[in-house]
Amino acid sequence: MLILQRKKEQALVIGDNISIKVLDIGNDWVKLAIDAPRDVTILRSELIEAASANQEAVSISVNAGSISKINKLFYDQKDSGDT
Repeated sequence: MLILQRKKEQALVIGDNISIKVLDIGNDWVKLAIDAPRDVTILRSELIEAASANQEAVSISVNAGSISKINKLFYDQKDSGDT
């Protein structure tokens, strides 16, 4: 991992066609401008993590028997007056 310090309005270049410029700096944030070709995917890391968690949740298989058990528990609890 390469760690660099940049001041406001300073930039860095990655390869021949990606430039990252520091536009503004706050107490706990930084605003960046990224100039890259359209075919380069740029995502925030928290979006990648959320997508991964969503894919993991979708991949959990639930069979019809499990759904029936969940429904029975829900309706039994509802009928007994519990919410």
